[in-house]
Amino acid sequence: MTVPAPAREPAFDPLAFARSVLTSEADAVRVVAARLGEPFLRVVERLAACRGRVAVTGVGKSADVGQKIVGTLNSTGTRAYLLDATRAVHGDLGAVHPDDVALLLSHSGESEELLRLLGPLRDLAAGLVAVTGNPHGTLAKAADAAMVYGPIVEACPLSLAPSTSTTVMIALGDALAFTLSEQRQFTAEQFARFHPAGSLGRRLSGVEAFMRRGTDLRLAPATDTVRAVFAHARHPGRRTGAVMLTHPDGTLAGLFTDSDLARLFETRGDERFDRPIAEVMTRNPITVPITAKMGDALDRMRAKKISELPVVDESGKPVGLLDVTDLIGLDPADDGEPAVLKLHG
Repeated sequence: MTVPAPAREPAFDPLAFARSVLTSEADAVRVVAARLGEPFLRVVERLAACRGRVAVTGVGKSADVGQKIVGTLNSTGTRAYLLDATRAVHGDLGAVHPDDVALLLSHSGESEELLRLLGPLRDLAAGLVAVTGNPHGTLAKAADAAMVYGPIVEACPLSLAPSTSTTVMIALGDALAFTLSEQRQFTAEQFARFHPAGSLGRRLSGVEAFMRRGTDLRLAPATDTVRAVFAHARHPGRRTGAVMLTHPDGTLAGLFTDSDLARLFETRGDERFDRPIAEVMTRNPITVPITAKMGDALDRMRAKKISELPVVDESGKPVGLLDVTDLIGLDPADDGEPAVLKLHG
């Protein structure tokens, strides 16, 4: 008698499994979005009325989520700080100001370390708000306003490791932060002030922060000869390949670059060295106003494939110069190559 071979287990497909995790978490966010209602608005109202800072606290993975929420709040106009639940009961509660509002995070709403803070925070802060998955938990009942996202299934195959719940909390934190920033009419200029070192912040910064000025500029009258310009335009500042030429009233007349000079040599135009530089300069060059943002200036340099961009004041007088050599790495392109490196081809 032939014994049938045991059925083979289907091979594990890691890509299919990974996609199922992402799909599960995305579906949970959509479900929670549909559940948002009046409780969310009450939490927003409490945070918007906060005269101090938002003290965000949680335990374990919720604390990690809290750190991300703090960063998003701070960068979008709502002052916040992370209050470690364990350290808080050992002295860090001293950081809480009477004008602060505490934002407590707990999926179960029953985290022991967090519940120990309810009484002290009630005495020390202006109010308590919560984000939790349990409408019947101690946290939801004790908070002045609680955003309850309701039951969800963790994406972890054992349904144990926080996964979907933390994704939902992060998404709700973003929803809170961005709702508050919209209500406050938070601007791109304010965002740039809080992000001076990031590429986004630099793009939103004014050109004044990056342009050459003063002794770093090469300026000359457009009526001077080419020879005179290059004989007298020496300066102690940084080297630049462009001379800005001006009218008698000081407004910008044109631009003459090292490339223009090289072309004179290549075409054997020696007689032009003793002619007015206005005859060989680029008239009416592309410029940006002193009020322009760096992102706009970089986009213009890239689109026009230019290496130097004069900055002018409201009367058209040159007050600065953006030079490509100073801007390398300022505006990363999608493929990781600095966009300013692409200006020449």
